[in-house]
Amino acid sequence: MCKGKVYLVGAGPGNPELLTVKAHRLLERADLVLHDDLVTPAILAISGPHAQICNVGKRCGAKAVTQAEINTRMIEGARQGLEVVRLKGGDASIFGRLAEELDALAAAAVPFEVIPGVTAGIAAAAMLCVSLTDRRKSSRVVIVSGHQAHSGEKPEKTDWRAVASQDATLVIYMPGRDFGALRSELLSAGLPLDMPAVIVSRATMPDQRHIRTTLGLIDQLPRLEPPATLLIGWSLDRVGRGDGGDGASLALQQAELLLSSL
Repeated sequence: MCKGKVYLVGAGPGNPELLTVKAHRLLERADLVLHDDLVTPAILAISGPHAQICNVGKRCGAKAVTQAEINTRMIEGARQGLEVVRLKGGDASIFGRLAEELDALAAAAVPFEVIPGVTAGIAAAAMLCVSLTDRRKSSRVVIVSGHQAHSGEKPEKTDWRAVASQDATLVIYMPGRDFGALRSELLSAGLPLDMPAVIVSRATMPDQRHIRTTLGLIDQLPRLEPPATLLIGWSLDRVGRGDGGDGASLALQQAELLLSSL
């Protein structure tokens, strides 16, 4: 019988003050912490002095540890009687490969528990002081990933016509670099050029940034420090223009004026 247990814990957007009380308590007493690459040092510092801390994450697709190895480390730790915290950025159930890890733990008869965290889209909305479901403008939120997962050798593409609409707020995680292609697909799906869009970098952290533009101009957006989230929808129209904090925001305003004159 397995004496240990695995806790799959959402670390939130990076600010340790946004951890749940339970996540904080589990980190303090954990024997083994297996964390994603984007989990911040401030959160890892909550771990007790006896804890073994291992980075098992990846950045931009570069894998330090395979998923199979992560599964093995969780299972072996629990079988040794350890309290294992599998620490994931944001919320473990949002684009965090949670299902695969749960399947592995269940197959190995290892006890586990999932602890939710604040996900990036909610953190971004809070930082912008907007409601993603302002009932006057948006009746639903659609969370999608801009990073295309692969099934075998064929990439799985988002059906934007099925998810994009005037009454939805799109929250796009890992939006990637090719905003031009995304712009074309969303316009082809029927969204208008002037729909508000905001890219948010490192929401809730001291160096957080955001730039407000429109769907028609998202291909003009500069690259911001990851993790970044792209939000698109009429519920964002209250976010002020040109508050990205550098020359890039001014360039976007000029581009928008040029587009409106065509």
